Amino acid sequence: MHGVIETLVVAFTLGLTGAMVPGPTLVATVNMSLRKGWTMGPKVVAGHALVEVAIFLLIVRGLATAAEEHAGMISVVGGSALIIFGVLILKESRTATMTAPDDDSTSANPYLAGALTSAANPYFWIWWLSVGSALVLAGLRCSLFLAVLFMVGHWGADFGWYTLVSTSLDRGRTVLSETGYRRALTLCSVFLILFGAYYLTGVA
Repeated sequence: MHGVIETLVVAFTLGLTGAMVPGPTLVATVNMSLRKGWTMGPKVVAGHALVEVAIFLLIVRGLATAAEEHAGMISVVGGSALIIFGVLILKESRTATMTAPDDDSTSANPYLAGALTSAANPYFWIWWLSVGSALVLAGLRCSLFLAVLFMVGHWGADFGWYTLVSTSLDRGRTVLSETGYRRALTLCSVFLILFGAYYLTGVA
């Protein structure tokens, strides 16, 4: 039971750090929420999650066996990437904003927008090739159930955050202020750095 709760907490918190980082998926959510209301947030994330389902299946079916031979190296890369991402997000948190650009380059379909903005985001792929794959493989070493549970916690953070953003924008930012957003981003960055360091000590 302890492993289940720990996996959910870690997955949710790490997922939140990734979801909160400004990027094309956040821009798509902001643009669509301002025009069509709060339901755009969950719909954009649904498209984003579809891409991650494909990645998860590739890790489980195609990469798990090969990656086991290099589990130590993957763990080192994952832990180092967490620390690097944490430092970058900490710098970003000082000026981070949820304001959308004047031009709207996102698709009219929120599901497609979520999938395309995720696939086109280099940070998304770097995260999954380092941190995400390492943690999914760590879950697989125990059971497929824990690996799936990691994804559930991860998606819980994605849907929770983007729903909060879209609801906040739909209500004139009464739910989440920009100052609150920056503070939350700072806390997430500190967690990433600490968890990355903890992850590396477990490898040593």
